[in-house]
Amino acid sequence: MATSETKTPIISPESRRIATEQYSRANEVIASGDYDYAIKLLLSCCQLDPANLQYRQTLRRTQRAKFGNNPKSGGMSVLSTAKSRAKLKAARAASEHLRVLELGEVILSSSPWDVGVQLDMGDAAEALDWNDVALFFFASCRTQQPENLTVNRKLARLLEKRGDFSQAILLWKQVLEAAPDDPEADRKVKDLSASETIKRGGYQASATQSKTDTTVQKVIETQINTPPVDRLTKDAELFIERIRQNPKDVQAYLSLASVYLRHQHPDRAKATLEEGLAATGQDYRIALELGELELEPYRKNLALAEKKLALPEEAWDHEQYTFEQIQKFHRKLVKEITIREMNLLKIKAEKFPQELIHRFDLGTKLFSLGMIDEAIQEFQQARRDTKLSAQASLQLGLCFKARNNWKLAQRNLEEALNHAPDEPTKKEILYQLACGFADANDLNKAIEFGSDLANIDFGYKQIHRLLDEWQNRLDEA
Repeated sequence: MATSETKTPIISPESRRIATEQYSRANEVIASGDYDYAIKLLLSCCQLDPANLQYRQTLRRTQRAKFGNNPKSGGMSVLSTAKSRAKLKAARAASEHLRVLELGEVILSSSPWDVGVQLDMGDAAEALDWNDVALFFFASCRTQQPENLTVNRKLARLLEKRGDFSQAILLWKQVLEAAPDDPEADRKVKDLSASETIKRGGYQASATQSKTDTTVQKVIETQINTPPVDRLTKDAELFIERIRQNPKDVQAYLSLASVYLRHQHPDRAKATLEEGLAATGQDYRIALELGELELEPYRKNLALAEKKLALPEEAWDHEQYTFEQIQKFHRKLVKEITIREMNLLKIKAEKFPQELIHRFDLGTKLFSLGMIDEAIQEFQQARRDTKLSAQASLQLGLCFKARNNWKLAQRNLEEALNHAPDEPTKKEILYQLACGFADANDLNKAIEFGSDLANIDFGYKQIHRLLDEWQNRLDEA
């Protein structure tokens, strides 16, 4: 029976709310390069919502980024974390699992590649039945020490518990290769082959039934000797072997993740990319693929929220949620997605400096987050591409309007007008110029540009009504 120590603690909605807000802020801080402050925020997130895997994954990436993703950078950290290590040892002995996780993250902030600490944290997470979190710790250890038998045994046992028999078998085979006399490894390879066969065959017999049903037992025993290879295992095997031979093979990680996605296993794909990210020193290709994969749940939730908001009021279950709650959730999702997309665009802009569309898209994300000055710098770079010059100048005009600098806004909008590639862009530029001049109380210019717009599209954003209003103001003056 689980003790109170192994039960999942109850997290209050307020704690989750605070953690979510701090996590959003941490992502903003990471983008600015202030890793120390980001780590502080993420440590708080992990304390407030300790079972949240996403917080720990982001924290680990940030901890490692602080040290330039170089495992040798934290060489003196054992001395600086001696007190915390002593406390962790005491907490582990007392089965204080939450305390182990808390102290472990503090130590990893100074030594993010410490395998021993991560193993202790994996054990603590598993004791709390947080198997996804435990898998994260053990898989990270294996990335650093793929031949470590203790790591491979722990990971294999956890994968067995999760029902991932094929991956567990591969690990036990690796243990058996390194330690041929290991009785557990030999037994597990045979037992798990049987379990995998049952799982693939769809047998649902109970333990008692399996003893009495000799026909099924014979089938299983036959298949143990010649276990069939399912399509997923067959497709993945080549890339798993390539990674085993060369843990820094970027394309192998990408290909393996693609196999898992094709077979509808996004969790495995994510774990593969995370392992590859650590093994290859944060290779940008894997970082981009992982970032896109991590975005998918948010985009699906956003689509669901938008679908809910589109329903008529009588279709709402107000006891379950309110319109305002879904609206708030929708706003948070939009912000979270925007921040994540912004971080991916920063990588693309850095790695592909000649493709200025990434600068333009990054500026758009920054502007939507209210980071006006940063957006201006991106749009000014994007403007160097002749295909983007009109749109970039238009966005610069909007940025300078947001900064209440009409002179610079006017200059960029007029430049955009000279290079407008199509009618929709030209209409928006004319509208912004007309409204800008009206706000600056230059009504003659406002009417001039507004009339040019009305001559193209009389109903565009109610320009005909605005023209009447500006003309009345001018007559009164």
